[in-house]
Amino acid sequence: MDEKTQTQAIGGGELATQAGTPRDRAIGIALMLGSAASTQTGAAAGALAFPSMGPVGVVAVRQLVSAVVLFALARPKFRGMTRREWWPVVGLALVFGVMNLSLYSAVERIGLGLAVTLEFLGPLAVAVCASRRVRDITCALAAGAGVVVLTNPGPTSDITGIGLGLVSASAWAAYILLNRTVGRRLPGLRGTSAASILSAILWGPIAIIWFITHPPSYPAIGLALVCGILASAVPYAADIITLRRVSAVLFGTFMSMNPVWAAAAGWGILGQALSIQEVTGIGVIVLSNVVVSRSGTMPRKGPGGQGGNTPATKGR
Repeated sequence: MDEKTQTQAIGGGELATQAGTPRDRAIGIALMLGSAASTQTGAAAGALAFPSMGPVGVVAVRQLVSAVVLFALARPKFRGMTRREWWPVVGLALVFGVMNLSLYSAVERIGLGLAVTLEFLGPLAVAVCASRRVRDITCALAAGAGVVVLTNPGPTSDITGIGLGLVSASAWAAYILLNRTVGRRLPGLRGTSAASILSAILWGPIAIIWFITHPPSYPAIGLALVCGILASAVPYAADIITLRRVSAVLFGTFMSMNPVWAAAAGWGILGQALSIQEVTGIGVIVLSNVVVSRSGTMPRKGPGGQGGNTPATKGR
């Protein structure tokens, strides 16, 4: 972080928003799109393994795979970490498990598209709480309306599944804030790698017990491995790089693309057809993201009418 970083107090903490350059923000948006596509493709692969190993087995493999990959990319030095660096890493490690287990349990009960749209409420809450621009708040609310249209909740809804989706939403909001804090306090991918290793250590005994009592098939193990790479290692690395380039407001709102990718993955991989209502909801979410991304990537003009160093996120 440098002098361009702006901080905003939220809920007793600080949420950093970074101006960056137009090129940084363009790269950040590309990374967010790639991260979302990778995450939902991996989630669909994991869902295909549910009949053999269940959500717990898939999440266990996912945590172990992400730890191995991230350790290869960045080897954290635990002994040199200070207390200020430890607490967000430990928090992120716990969030990894809660976020993934609650989401995959929801996917098993209510399907990929609905589970992911409920999970999106977490980033949406971050965007609404962090932003002071009417435009951003309006777009976030519009995206939220798109989520309602897309999910079409009714009296026959699976309450447990919806509850699990909401737990995942809370965990995803915490993930955004903690991941950004980790990225500020530890260089490179060391913080994310450390959190992933701690999470894998916590999940190790669970995985052993689970697979002894629920022996998985080899194809299911392969699908879970694909899930671990696409839905954990790739997006975790991409997200922490992205959060150094764009504001948490832009990140939180723009990641509402995840329901779109989830619907596409559900249709293409899991055979879940889209209705006109679902397409309408997706359209509203996409439109909201286009408006927010344009406002986040257009630098404000300086005093002389020229583009200056004034942060695009200033005042949010």
